[in-house]
Amino acid sequence: MPSKKQYPAALSGAQLNDFIEQGFIRIDDAFSEEQAAEARAIMWRDLPCSEHDPASWRFPVVRLPGYGGEPFRTIANRPVLHATFDQLVGRGRWLPRDGLGTFPVRFPHPDDPGDAGWHVDLSFPGDDGDPNERNDFSTWCVNIASRGRALLTLFLFSDVGEDDAPTRIRVGSHMDIARYLEPAGDRGRSHMMLEQMGACRPQALATGKAGTVYICHPFLVHAAQKHRGTRPRFMAQPSIGLAEPYRLERPDDAYSPVEIAIRRALGGE
Repeated sequence: MPSKKQYPAALSGAQLNDFIEQGFIRIDDAFSEEQAAEARAIMWRDLPCSEHDPASWRFPVVRLPGYGGEPFRTIANRPVLHATFDQLVGRGRWLPRDGLGTFPVRFPHPDDPGDAGWHVDLSFPGDDGDPNERNDFSTWCVNIASRGRALLTLFLFSDVGEDDAPTRIRVGSHMDIARYLEPAGDRGRSHMMLEQMGACRPQALATGKAGTVYICHPFLVHAAQKHRGTRPRFMAQPSIGLAEPYRLERPDDAYSPVEIAIRRALGGE
């Protein structure tokens, strides 16, 4: 159910404008380094390697399943994050989370991780999908109303510098994706090849201390990369669900910043 608690505004007008124009904002100290360390200790117990033996880090990336207990539940529902979601999506229009979903843990490794292509996260099964194959995401889609997804988020659970496989972001590329999706209407697009989408735009890196959270427009083009540092990188990238669909035409003009960005890309603002 949507959160009913109202929080004070977390973002300034300048930050809201940055989100609309650039497609993301960064929240420092969204959760504590102590909470991040507690979460890492839990994940190390589930990893097929040892924290203290770099020789055991045999894979460039290991994906851990979602975590819904503590401290993950508390981290996912920090008041500063709920306040930010209220401002970016609209109070009552998004769904709170019990946990943080899958963790792609990236290790210093010479091999290509195999998942570093430029993309946007898909959000709903396409009409061609097999309803009996619940884990088949090959026909999943994204549409101009971002059906099923309010926001993309990046939760840093370890310190991430430029060499520590930070997520790459094409700044402002959410505008390009909006224009690309608009002709497909409600049906949306799948099997998208986005290597060149927004390639001329500036690139940002999702770096920061443990406890940093990046909150991104659902259409933002982003990519993983090889880890060139010395310590594993722990990050969650949960989507925020929609309690009600985004609307690009509202009689009361009560558009959220996510909707404003899409409308502006399409020439409606």
